[in-house]
Amino acid sequence: MIALDDFRTILLTAVAATAVVAAIACITLRLARHKSMLLQLLIVVAATVASIAAATVAIAAEMYISNHDLVVLCWVIGVGAVVSLGVAALIGVGITRTSARLRSTARAIGEGQIVLPEDHDGLEFAALARELAETSQRLARSRQEVATLDESRRRLVAWISHDLRTPLAALRAMAESLEDGVAEEPARYHRQIRVQAETLASMVDDLFELSKIQSGTLSLNMEPVSLFDLVSDAVADLHPVAASRSITLKESRTGNLTLFGDARELSRVIDNLLMNAIQHSPANSEILISARETGNEHVALSVVDAGGGIPEEDLGKIFDAGWRGTPSRTPALAFEMSAGAGLGLAIVAGIVEAHAGGVSVRNVPGGCQFDVTLPRFGASAA
Repeated sequence: MIALDDFRTILLTAVAATAVVAAIACITLRLARHKSMLLQLLIVVAATVASIAAATVAIAAEMYISNHDLVVLCWVIGVGAVVSLGVAALIGVGITRTSARLRSTARAIGEGQIVLPEDHDGLEFAALARELAETSQRLARSRQEVATLDESRRRLVAWISHDLRTPLAALRAMAESLEDGVAEEPARYHRQIRVQAETLASMVDDLFELSKIQSGTLSLNMEPVSLFDLVSDAVADLHPVAASRSITLKESRTGNLTLFGDARELSRVIDNLLMNAIQHSPANSEILISARETGNEHVALSVVDAGGGIPEEDLGKIFDAGWRGTPSRTPALAFEMSAGAGLGLAIVAGIVEAHAGGVSVRNVPGGCQFDVTLPRFGASAA
């Protein structure tokens, strides 16, 4: 059994030798903090081996073992140190290679490439590779969304420029005619100027509404609303427009249609859907607007027109801001309704989403059907 004094001597000697080596290792690591991981790993392993060797040799010297035994001990420690450093070097080379591959992957992601997860030694490196692969896919989706939004913005600006130019040119021509005194029916020109001004005001109102929706600043005044009343009011308001084209508006309502929402914004949804249907329906056709409850939690609204349907490849674009199925154009009903610049359905989608609802479109025989689903108790604000 080791005597207490001997144990104390061994402990103090080991602590002193290890502390000296540890201090040197910390200083070396501090100086090499910007160097490669391989060098830092070798320093750590060398410091570990050196601390064990220093403590062992110092204690052996204190124990007064023979010179032969001390030399043998030093050789054993030396061989162990060399082998340890060799293994550490191999591990460090593997880490360096993995680091280089991950750096290459990160560079590829920065260049916009989609990378696939690679197998790496080590749980942490494998997890990092998977995360980089998922990040590249998320970035690719984000870039696609940005490209789509940018294309939508350019298309919207082009169409708005076109649609604004038409009523402005008409206003200028009529104003010049009145100014020169060559207008044969001044009263008719005054009416047309008022209608064109209302058209421009409606387009500006749509742009303002869309900007609030896209910026997330649309504020909803939530209160109990009867979808029955909203549909009836919309049909009554748009009946003259539909009648001017020999289009019949037919209503269908069933069940409890009370929900919690913003009456003004929901009226805009119904008006925009009906106006869209009127614009694209032929004369002597019928538009059916139906409202119904779908269980205790939701109510549904459907608008079915006879406009011939929408190409299947365009169904996913129908609610994009500024999108219309034909190149930039001004609707034939320019004097009766707002051109809208292709914003009506985008506004519909934004308002419905603000109410925590959903909107979709599908083709039906002879036309298409827009379906809106609204929760009875939607979001309190958007």
